[in-house]
Amino acid sequence: MDYSYWRRQTTDKPLFADISWSKPEQRALAGRLSIIGGNKLGFAGVAEAYQTANVSGAGEVRVLLPDVLRKTIPTIITDTVFAATNPSGSLARDALFEMKAIGAWSTGVLLIGDTGRNSETAIVYEDFIREYTGPLTITRDAIDLIKHSSQSLVERSDTLLVLSFAQLQKLFQLVYYPVVLTFSMQLTSLVEAIHKFTITYPVTITVLHKDQLLVASGGEVTSTPWSNPMSIWRGSVASSAATYWLWNPKKTLESVTASLLK
Repeated sequence: MDYSYWRRQTTDKPLFADISWSKPEQRALAGRLSIIGGNKLGFAGVAEAYQTANVSGAGEVRVLLPDVLRKTIPTIITDTVFAATNPSGSLARDALFEMKAIGAWSTGVLLIGDTGRNSETAIVYEDFIREYTGPLTITRDAIDLIKHSSQSLVERSDTLLVLSFAQLQKLFQLVYYPVVLTFSMQLTSLVEAIHKFTITYPVTITVLHKDQLLVASGGEVTSTPWSNPMSIWRGSVASSAATYWLWNPKKTLESVTASLLK
């Protein structure tokens, strides 16, 4: 079978070295990343994403959190916006104003998770995604939170989903995509599936399978050997990808793939 749409990357053979070489030296030219997430029980993903984005080269990083965390946020996070919290300790409907404001300020937005499972929070996330038109990266439990908007999500341009294999399975089911994904499937079969999926939909997919981190966008697929699955679930993979995407907004596949070798 012809896999001309699939390119393989290794540490000694980067596919898009020019992306890393073109990283802006001046912070003012390196883009502004907004990170949204957290609830009263956790913000570890937010903190790691903030640190990763700064190390990866984002020009400015701003975080939006539920105001219940105002007294507990670590000092390493220096640029923080707080918004209304619902009784469960996550973002309330009234947080939409601050979410839209931070979206307007940013070059790209990262929904990092630690969201909780509150239905009100799901609604405000869905409202924000519907109104925000810039580059949007979504990962971890933020993907689960907005599962009822999966159809509109995959139809949204400038959207990167960094998800687990189980989340990708669920996504295919929710949008009634006629391919069944199984954990035992061959890598070539998954490559073909996400190749066709990203021809059908403008979304970009990043998923780990068989020790390969796959990136699919516009029908093109890249693979990179990967031995640290926890970095995906902690959010550092999505944070790096979102950062590289800041200064290459028209090169989603290239930016995400290059970020994996930083």
